[in-house]
Amino acid sequence: MRISVVDVGSNTVRLVVADTEGGVPLPVHTAKWRLRLSECVEPGGPVPEESVERLVAAVDEASRTAAKWGAAAPLAFATAVVRAAPNRREVLRAVRSRTGVGLCTLPGELEAELTFLGARRWMGWRSGPLALLDIGGGSLEVAFGRGRVPDFVASLPLGAGRLTHEFFEGQDPPPQELVRALRRRVRHQLRDVAARIRWEGPRTAVVTSRTFEQLGRLCGAPPGRHGPFVERRLRRSDLREAMILLAGLPSAERARLPGISAPRAAQSLAGAVVGHTALKLTGIKTVTVCPWAIREGVLLRHIEDGPSWWAGISRAQEERTDRDAVPLRIATAGS
Repeated sequence: MRISVVDVGSNTVRLVVADTEGGVPLPVHTAKWRLRLSECVEPGGPVPEESVERLVAAVDEASRTAAKWGAAAPLAFATAVVRAAPNRREVLRAVRSRTGVGLCTLPGELEAELTFLGARRWMGWRSGPLALLDIGGGSLEVAFGRGRVPDFVASLPLGAGRLTHEFFEGQDPPPQELVRALRRRVRHQLRDVAARIRWEGPRTAVVTSRTFEQLGRLCGAPPGRHGPFVERRLRRSDLREAMILLAGLPSAERARLPGISAPRAAQSLAGAVVGHTALKLTGIKTVTVCPWAIREGVLLRHIEDGPSWWAGISRAQEERTDRDAVPLRIATAGS
């Protein structure tokens, strides 16, 4: 069986087409389309009409590409930037009416659960009690668990793109007082979540997301061309040095550093501040950069629980497009 996932993030639309024989999602094709929604949408603000047009075009092309590779209609979801937009319903309706793809928004807690599932499958049971951190454009997801699904999840408005807009807009590089102010915000919002992680005492800690991947590369992890099976580790002490380096450089110079791409250079400092502060507060000194995250979690849930779980999300999403409601919350199996 061949299935596909479309992930509408703050910077890109990503497609994964995978074979699922044997219960493992094996990618056969991946593609991405740059949107840079985080540059066009203020935190909590509406998605502009021109960005909606680009989003619709990208999802349509992703759906067509998936069909060319023999996959059924994609499991399509959007993360924090669209989820928090006041015109979210209009965005989702535009995508459905013009592409036929039922794009859903997932609450941060469900994103954390699905990302945890992907990381757990990649790391295996030998990793024991597992802590997870994922920095997106709009939010930070945290999870901890001993089994297939996490015992504890949290989603906080600490995404790298969101914080760059809020703290560093027009400041390149920002003055140190703004960097210190950002650290204070992160410490305040992470305090209770970090205390829970410290109390749980994870045996293994993993990080996911492009932000952490790029920071890991900056701190000396092997490049992506070496493949997913090369172990990539990130030490808190190295991340601190990277944070200091990024704070002293404008975006154009950050983009020349190993691992830091030009589209993400502006938000790399905020990502480093969030990442280092989270590791320090939780007491975690070293993490593994995990290549499996939310897209693989969606594929695994579809394989393991069947298509009915996604159908439930889609039905709930359709009902919500007829009213203004709180973010969608769907219980996961075993939670």
